Amino acid sequence: MKVVIFAGGRGTRISEESSLRPKPMIEIGGKPILWHIMKIYAAYGHTEFIICLGYRSWMIKEYFANYFIHNADITVDLSSNSIQVHNNFAEPFKVSLIDTGLDTMTAGRLKRVLPYIGNEPFMLTYGDGVCDVDLNALLQHHKESGKICTMTAIQATSRFGVIKMDERGVIDSFEEKPEDSGTWINGGFFILQPEIADYLPDDSDDIMWERQPMDNLASDRQITAYRHHNFWKCMDTLRDKEELEYLWQTDPLWKKW
Repeated sequence: MKVVIFAGGRGTRISEESSLRPKPMIEIGGKPILWHIMKIYAAYGHTEFIICLGYRSWMIKEYFANYFIHNADITVDLSSNSIQVHNNFAEPFKVSLIDTGLDTMTAGRLKRVLPYIGNEPFMLTYGDGVCDVDLNALLQHHKESGKICTMTAIQATSRFGVIKMDERGVIDSFEEKPEDSGTWINGGFFILQPEIADYLPDDSDDIMWERQPMDNLASDRQITAYRHHNFWKCMDTLRDKEELEYLWQTDPLWKKW
């Protein structure tokens, strides 16, 4: 199954890094987070990717065009202008790199890559988040639902610690980033049917995928949630990057390969 990845945004909330490179190219453990996301899919046998490019698109194109140089030992013969590759560590990825516009919204990016997908179901996610979702179980849920769209839902956590206190204000305990068990949010990792094209109007360049198309799917009862209870992490800020880097060095929960 083909996998579409949104990778065209500016990543303004992590501008310390994104001012120099596209957000999906920010590295965790010496590899772009985009690579980590692709490895998650590849672990389940999904190795054909369509990347929606925008901001600094040439950097992502350059990375994949020179993948051997980035991921193998090489000998460069300047006299003959040739490169010999040693110890090839390349993955069996097929990657289509599609420039979907600098300021195009996510619905527009998706609409622009539909011709590269064909008339078949496909997967969709964002280029800045990793998780340990079971993609086989997600796909099974999608098939059983009979809906046009399946979205992975995750439970929201607070970015701030909370205080537990009694009615007099006496503090009993502190809890860092507690899970709000009653709140579910969009965790990405979608599966879509070809009929999704009907929910992407001609003026989609100015529409967020998460707004009008998903709202209309919900109104038509054509979107279902797959509840994911385990690890999920979006790299939204520099602190998120640092946390992912620490996890990669200690316990990379999203590593399925």
